[in-house]
Amino acid sequence: LYNCAAAVHQGKLLALVPKQYLPNYQEFYEDRWFHSGQPLLFSETSGFDDSPVPIGPEILFEVDYTPEILIAVEICEDLWVPIPPSSQHALAGAMVILNLSASNEVIGKAPYRRQLVRSQSGRCIAAYVYCSSGVHESTTDLVFGGHCLIAENGNLIAESSRFSRSETLLIADVDVDRLSFDRLRIGTFHDFRGGKSSIPPKVIPIVLGAPQKSPIGFAAPRESDEPRLLRPIDPHPFVPKGAEELRERCEEIFHIQVAGLARRLEHIDVKKVTIGVSGGLDSTLALLVTCRTFDTLGWPRAGIHAWTMPGFGTTARTLNNARRLMAELGVTPHEADIRALCLEELRLLGHQPFGISLDGLDVESFTERLRQLPPEKRHDLTFENVQARMRTNLLMNAGFVVGTGDLSELALGWCTYNADHMSMYNPNVSIPKTLVRFLVEWAAKHEFDDPLRQTLLDIVATVISPELLPTDERGEATQATESAIGPYELHDFFLFHFLRYGALPEKILFLASQTKFDRPYSKDEIRHWLRVFLTRFFANQFKRSCLPDGPKVGSVSLSPRGDWRMPSDASVRQWLDALEEGFDDDD
Repeated sequence: LYNCAAAVHQGKLLALVPKQYLPNYQEFYEDRWFHSGQPLLFSETSGFDDSPVPIGPEILFEVDYTPEILIAVEICEDLWVPIPPSSQHALAGAMVILNLSASNEVIGKAPYRRQLVRSQSGRCIAAYVYCSSGVHESTTDLVFGGHCLIAENGNLIAESSRFSRSETLLIADVDVDRLSFDRLRIGTFHDFRGGKSSIPPKVIPIVLGAPQKSPIGFAAPRESDEPRLLRPIDPHPFVPKGAEELRERCEEIFHIQVAGLARRLEHIDVKKVTIGVSGGLDSTLALLVTCRTFDTLGWPRAGIHAWTMPGFGTTARTLNNARRLMAELGVTPHEADIRALCLEELRLLGHQPFGISLDGLDVESFTERLRQLPPEKRHDLTFENVQARMRTNLLMNAGFVVGTGDLSELALGWCTYNADHMSMYNPNVSIPKTLVRFLVEWAAKHEFDDPLRQTLLDIVATVISPELLPTDERGEATQATESAIGPYELHDFFLFHFLRYGALPEKILFLASQTKFDRPYSKDEIRHWLRVFLTRFFANQFKRSCLPDGPKVGSVSLSPRGDWRMPSDASVRQWLDALEEGFDDDD
């Protein structure tokens, strides 16, 4: 007698999969009734109508229109053993694991069960679907909660409430492309398979008929014509959702940054560093990390030489915030107005910024001419680059430079080559812009008191701008980064799915259209900014190929020495073509 899972489709018994590991301890006495299915290997038994039915522990099920999706089954205790059968099923190609269980409820068992399901889905790089019997199960001493769980590669994507007295149906969408990409990327998954001998599985086909074509593969027909996913898509995948989880994540990232910078400074025995402070988010985070690093090493913060270098686009708000930041943190402050130096370099280059002749103009008269420029005239890349490189030149000549640029800027190439692109060590290098903002806000609320806290919160509330173009007549910034290159929440979303899961443009477009961002975007807007992202990402690989050192803090990194190796002249053409031909609302 075997304890079996029965696979039934359209009134037909397809196969039986027996339980392999029988608990015989505490409240469980299954050896009194059943035999283990392990020795059974593969056989046949009689079905409902006496027709032969396959039975065996090595049976997998294949969906007809997606042969890459193999489904495996194990039962209850099979998951609790040191090497669950699903581990071998996954190595044999199973992408979805089903578990039929009668797991009783005792104090503390639910979180452990949840941990097992998540962990096994992660080890198998698979979807793990767990379903346990409910409160109406026959019992003398035990109570069953009907716990249902769906996990995907270590992440819990759906969970039922326990102890419900009504029937429960738990449904979620599983991203098979994502699982396939991770199996392809993680070489040790295949190394393990190559080192183990196992019995070839018996594959049973499941015929579901013609499916609907969706932008991300095939999907079973649904009542609604509009394709909607049954799983939420996180609009800010780099930023944890819960307040406590966000606090823990920010604290961990901050400590990783500090540990990395501390090790570098110890190794080269440098107790004096220089850092540019603009009054913006990135330089603020890097300065906070540097201060905490010096505290950790027991070095006086006077060894941190912070430079604020106002130029033609610097506003009073950011300049005052930079000054307050340096004073309140107790570092050695420096202020250098770079306008005269830049003006002299522009003269040496023979460049007339914005078509303005520099003959006879001093800094103040030239600045006044700049403020009179109409909006359509405020474009001059050389004018911007001279300021960016002038700042880095001063920092490099002053000592060991701590970099400030973030992951999002690096992905978009939104940095001047050999200017803010360059440093001796950059603690921000793998932190995306959406997370930088939360890190500074976290530091303000948990690491520092007033008046520094208020300064940090004002920096968080400041519009992101490189402040390289001239200010207006009121001294306000005329250059907003997100107006030029697009919303960072979109670019970070694109970056995450592009790098972490290898999503193609049409899939990224579809996922973004399913997502509730901070503000609504039309499909055309998303497509436009995705085109900008792809174009800039491919065009600016040369900046990433000579990237300074910096700590990897998350699953996405653009270091040419680690996660990301890409030719600097790779073509974006196929990606843009795929985007133009991608999913549309009318498809």
